[in-house]
Amino acid sequence: MPERPENAPTAVSRARGRNPRRVAGGIPRLPWRRIVNPYRPLEILSADQVEAIHVASLRILRDIGVEVLGARAIDRFEAAGARVEREDGTRGPAGRVRFDPAQVEELVALAPSRFELHARNTERGLVFGDRHLVIGAVGGPAFVTDLDRGRRAGNAADFDAYVRVIGSLDIVHQEGGGPLEPTDLPVETRHLDMYRSLASLLDKAWQCLAFGSTVVDDAIEVVCITRGIDRETLVREPSLMTIVNSNSPLRLDGPMSDGLIEMATWGQPVVATPFTLAGAMTPATLAGALAQQNAEALFMIALAQIVRPGAPMVYGGFTSNVDMRTGSPAFGTPEYVKAALATGQLARRYGLPHRSSNVTGSAVVDAQAAYESQMSIWGSVMGGASLLYQGAGWLEGGLTASFEKLILDAEMLQQIAEVLVPFPVDDAELGLDAIAEVGPGGHFFGSAHTLERFETAFYQPMLSDWRNFETWQEDGERTATQRANRIWKQLLAEYVPPPLQPAAAEALDAFVDRRKREIARDATAW
Repeated sequence: MPERPENAPTAVSRARGRNPRRVAGGIPRLPWRRIVNPYRPLEILSADQVEAIHVASLRILRDIGVEVLGARAIDRFEAAGARVEREDGTRGPAGRVRFDPAQVEELVALAPSRFELHARNTERGLVFGDRHLVIGAVGGPAFVTDLDRGRRAGNAADFDAYVRVIGSLDIVHQEGGGPLEPTDLPVETRHLDMYRSLASLLDKAWQCLAFGSTVVDDAIEVVCITRGIDRETLVREPSLMTIVNSNSPLRLDGPMSDGLIEMATWGQPVVATPFTLAGAMTPATLAGALAQQNAEALFMIALAQIVRPGAPMVYGGFTSNVDMRTGSPAFGTPEYVKAALATGQLARRYGLPHRSSNVTGSAVVDAQAAYESQMSIWGSVMGGASLLYQGAGWLEGGLTASFEKLILDAEMLQQIAEVLVPFPVDDAELGLDAIAEVGPGGHFFGSAHTLERFETAFYQPMLSDWRNFETWQEDGERTATQRANRIWKQLLAEYVPPPLQPAAAEALDAFVDRRKREIARDATAW
């Protein structure tokens, strides 16, 4: 039997007003709420199979090891007692790190099973663990696309516009670390402009970049400024999250390891995510891919615990497969779904929140994009994911952020959120009096039972069009993608950023300007 989620409407409240929704300009949207998955996760592996993958992962870390590129990480591993074989035989910045199984297990056990992430708006804080489902937006694409202007390199104007649409969608709990790359901004200071936009345009949680300690440290300062707290408070009340990817197979590079160390130093959660594609970066079997994924994830989690015991971590799973004919990544496949389900079992084996993703390999917003994303969403949610990363907007295997796909995904995610709300069963909901009133051969349109509920009884879609063919045709014959184009434009036009305290806004601008001068000065010194 499903358990009633935290903050879920009771039978009485659902009967009186089942689907409260936020409507602006005629666009129905679900209101902000934390989502808790009340259903038991689907498990496709036996306990023995999970343990076999676990043991294989420990053997990988003990016998093969992980290549680490980065002096800070190498030094931390060595000081913690791991076996480090430096490539040059001296104290160089690269080497192979091997771990004894017992030490890996002891370190991973230090990471908490549940933690909270604090937002600028205190009502938009998030919980990771305890069956909570956090939905994040797309993060990291180099390109952006929409129906009007087509596919193009990411730029600052599109970055801000995309963030504003994310802010309009309450089903998206968390920004994903930059929805697209603003390539028209200087590389050295780009992250500062990104952080300023994220911190000022949103009052929900946002992610920082992870490639090095500097970009992490700058994000920490921005969060402290906009929340009006110091770093000691930030340690107690984490507000930043980032994704750290290993370079599969079995490599952790310097910038990523430095970013992980900086995040852990200040107690900010990291989503440790191997990017593992079966047949290319792992063996061409799910068992082998999961064993390698597990080894790399545990390795990064262990490093964070070496830096700061108890540092919050999310077990990241991103195992899919490649098209064996072309070598191209494939997403939303049966293999991806099975890997997502199995990843949930592995994360629960270690008592950790875990990350999955909403992904597709489609180059455009079409039927393929919809069914591959739906497959990946279901695999993630039914696997008990704590974080659905890349939850809205991902296109073309992660190369492109799409405005229309953002709306399509938001529609699917709203529907999933409603599926996760159990329906009440009581005398009022059973409606026996209404059934008796209507009797055989009648209809319920005019019954009192229906009239009490007709506005709120069922989910009202944001994107779907349920009109008959003739009405749809007379209204322009717009496809779902074309309707999504109109919706994101309207949301963008109507969005009003949540106000930032004037003192915080001034301090934020001063910090960004100062850091840009410092970075320019340092570049000149070189």
